Amino acid sequence: MISKNMEKLLNEQLNAELYSAYLYLSMSGYLEDAGYKGMAHWFFVQYKEETDHALFFYKYLLNEGAQVAFPAIPAPEMGFTSPINVLERTLAHEQKVTGMIHNLVAEATAEKDFRTVQFLQWFVSEQSEEEANCEDNLKRVKLAGEAGMYFADQEFAARMYAMTANPPIAIE
Repeated sequence: MISKNMEKLLNEQLNAELYSAYLYLSMSGYLEDAGYKGMAHWFFVQYKEETDHALFFYKYLLNEGAQVAFPAIPAPEMGFTSPINVLERTLAHEQKVTGMIHNLVAEATAEKDFRTVQFLQWFVSEQSEEEANCEDNLKRVKLAGEAGMYFADQEFAARMYAMTANPPIAIE
């Protein structure tokens, strides 16, 4: 059996995981609407993973004889401006979630709740993977943007000046 404090904290994390799912679904919608179907699909898969994470907390709470709480899920952030903006906000969100998981581990350790510490270790590893994926995705998109800009710049540089045939007025 876990403490009432740990029950409260794990329920808060369950809610945070559902918020993450909601956030990634909103990002998927933005990207789909903007024509980035591949990125939209990636975020839809991320949405599904976050719902799985929420279910892990749900089942753990039940297995430990704790009460599961379902407060309202806050509305997700909106106002996305570009795929890079989405990826930067994703990385910031995952870093925040990592901090939350670390705080849970610290609290479970302080309470000597070693079963909960063991349960949370999976999330510690998962968050390391999530942050690495976010950083890689952001680098890839920035690199593709820079590479694309490089080729566009080369094309602009190749433009040659040629006097317009039959100008409306002589300039010489």
